[in-house]
Amino acid sequence: MKDEKLQKALARMGLGSRRQMEEVIKAGRVTVNNGPATIGDRVEQGDEIRVDGRQIKYTSENEKRRRVIAYYKPEGEVCSAKDPEGRPTVFERLPKLTHDRWVMVGRLDINSTGLLLFTNDGEMAHRLMHPSGEVTREYAVRVLGEVTPDIARALTAGVMLEDGLAKFEDIKEGGGEGVNKWYHVQLKEGRNREVRRLFESQGLKVSRLLRTRYGTIVLPKELRTGRFLELDKKEINTLTDLVSLRPRYGTGLHGAAKEKQERIRNKPLKARRTDTRSDNRNSSAKPKSSASPASRGTRNTRDRNDKR
Repeated sequence: MKDEKLQKALARMGLGSRRQMEEVIKAGRVTVNNGPATIGDRVEQGDEIRVDGRQIKYTSENEKRRRVIAYYKPEGEVCSAKDPEGRPTVFERLPKLTHDRWVMVGRLDINSTGLLLFTNDGEMAHRLMHPSGEVTREYAVRVLGEVTPDIARALTAGVMLEDGLAKFEDIKEGGGEGVNKWYHVQLKEGRNREVRRLFESQGLKVSRLLRTRYGTIVLPKELRTGRFLELDKKEINTLTDLVSLRPRYGTGLHGAAKEKQERIRNKPLKARRTDTRSDNRNSSAKPKSSASPASRGTRNTRDRNDKR
């Protein structure tokens, strides 16, 4: 029997979800070895797969090295491969891949910062993002105003937004003085601007938002804005276990690449500035006023994970 089903292979290579790939196959846009493809066809190493006439480099699931990158997104970068307005994107600073592509896990809006994950495994990305996976995201949020006990109960019980019921799984105070207070929140969805909209539903305005955790991966304390670290085998396997994917041979870093990452972890690179492509450049370094509460949230999250 050939290696895997065609729609699964296309999804794994980051072309879309399995359901989307099934629709693409139904529409007659896919060929295998110069013949029209049908749903359920199986493919293996050496097969010629084309989508809309473009050849797709196929690598067997068991042979392809699974890779994951943790990127510290600064403000001012757009979570898309290309931006029609010419703004900088989160993909521009990632390492280049040959016959492969980075798939972004979740999104952050242009004004938000923090942890973004990228992987070359489309199926893994899909499972990590799909609501059925209930993968926890954690954020440090600076709010203009006070979250009273009644508001906290409402936000954890559920609020009806324009696209359905939404809620935080947990909300805790994170410090701060004056009208700006920090809170640490968790949720298991990734809807557009969901954290901001939840607070806005209670008449509160979010002035800063930093993602500190996605699933089992915490924003590394040694990672600076605009920089990335590639995860090792142990870290990647915690993610695949979370979404019930089998470990894969060759996962993570090896040899000189692994040694380079260790050097970066021991001696972190400086934060990069975000090129806004306007008259001025905005620094992506962490503002001093936000460093203490946000970093405290990251360390607390790491401590809780260690205790589990």
